Amino acid sequence: MDAEERRLHPWSWLFALQQQIQQLLVPLVALLVFGRRSNEDGLPYQHWIIAAVFAAVLGSALARYWSYRYRIGTDTLSIRSGIFERTRREIPFARIHNVVVHQNLLHRLFGVAELRLESAAGDKPEAQMRVLKLEQALELEHLIRHRGKAAPGAEAQEPATDVLLTLPLPELVRQGLISNRALVVLAAAVGAAYQLFPRRAMEEAITQQGRQVFGYASQLQLGTGTVVAGAAMLLVAALLLMWAMSIGLAIMQYHGFRLTEADRRLTVERGLLTRLRSSVARRRIQAWTLREGALHRLFRRRQLRVDIAAGGAGEKDGRALKELAPLAPPDTCDGLLQQLLPQIQWPPAHWHAVSTRGWWRLCLPVLLPVAALTAVLTHQTGAPGLLPLLPLLWLPWSAFKAHRQVSRMGYSVDAQRVAVRGGWWNRWWRIAELDKLQALRLERSPLDRAFGTATLTLDTAGAFGAPPLQLRFLDEQRARELMEQLGREMARRKLRW
Repeated sequence: MDAEERRLHPWSWLFALQQQIQQLLVPLVALLVFGRRSNEDGLPYQHWIIAAVFAAVLGSALARYWSYRYRIGTDTLSIRSGIFERTRREIPFARIHNVVVHQNLLHRLFGVAELRLESAAGDKPEAQMRVLKLEQALELEHLIRHRGKAAPGAEAQEPATDVLLTLPLPELVRQGLISNRALVVLAAAVGAAYQLFPRRAMEEAITQQGRQVFGYASQLQLGTGTVVAGAAMLLVAALLLMWAMSIGLAIMQYHGFRLTEADRRLTVERGLLTRLRSSVARRRIQAWTLREGALHRLFRRRQLRVDIAAGGAGEKDGRALKELAPLAPPDTCDGLLQQLLPQIQWPPAHWHAVSTRGWWRLCLPVLLPVAALTAVLTHQTGAPGLLPLLPLLWLPWSAFKAHRQVSRMGYSVDAQRVAVRGGWWNRWWRIAELDKLQALRLERSPLDRAFGTATLTLDTAGAFGAPPLQLRFLDEQRARELMEQLGREMARRKLRW
């Protein structure tokens, strides 16, 4: 055990300051721009507030650096922090489920990295070390990975590393076209603009620009065909721009993607400017999810995701290991499942269908908004007509989609795992090993009782992915039989997580 306590990197306070300022940036800018009051000296009061906030976060960042210490033991990591309220944490290496090494562009310029250690409990990581030298972060990751499994005093040898998947540039282009993340970024930018600037100013700017465009077009005295062709060209140009932005975002996020395995531990590295390295033991994976949307089928691709037994915070900021294959051919995804879960058969030889009675229940969520929109349009127009009836055209499509979804629902249970499939336009498959099941829940809604069906929910440690691991629209008798069967299997098996 190391007798000496170690500090974080000398510049760690700068990165802590940068993160806190980033979180407060939007309200501070809004205060600076739209504050109107002044103090007696004529200096706007918002300047004093911003200075006080900056001094507070600077003091907090410096205090965190001076108070934070860590010590590497034989099989534990000890962390001491706090000035007025002191905290000491002992983290056994064997209890750490997920290790994340995070580097943004600023980290890479300084040659440092942020290290996150996650366990299965709570929404926060067990330890978040901002920041360490990159060599120290990788060394600590290596120690945790090996000492968490090796006997005390044993020297761990570097295991062989197998590269399971990489994403070349053509795959990144396909990922950008399929994800179309530029729409999300544009919507977020518009929302931020409405929050940052007065609504009236935004509306006036949009109206003024629209008048200028239409005024210029009216002066050209263009024909109807020319106007239609120009509008079509603008639409195509906008689509091309959105696709180009989406491809760029995909390259930024997944550049250099590598999925590797060493000593039954999976590691994912990705990112162009911000570099992420996340690793997790295979035994910590609680559920597996295959996804396939309409665009995935067009490009003959699929996605493989996992749920791990670790805190949920990483899921929100995108640092948790959750995508084993962001994009890959279906055969490659199936091959990864067969390689990482060799004891199960995939795909299953047979899927059991669910009851199709009351399939129209899936249409109920859209009935209320469609009826409300129809009523609003009828009230605005003053009389029934074609326009108020337009929302009703969504109902036939919704009914068709609901019938197709129920027809495709299915499940498969064998001696090692349970698998559920669903969706039609956007298809998915969820797989969980029986050794990972923790609880079973049988539910019957009023409609289930009317149609003689039930829903069986399977709970695992840390399986927070969507859709939930549920067997819906089962015949009641079959649902109870499955619950008894899986309950017996859970009772005689040892929980692995």
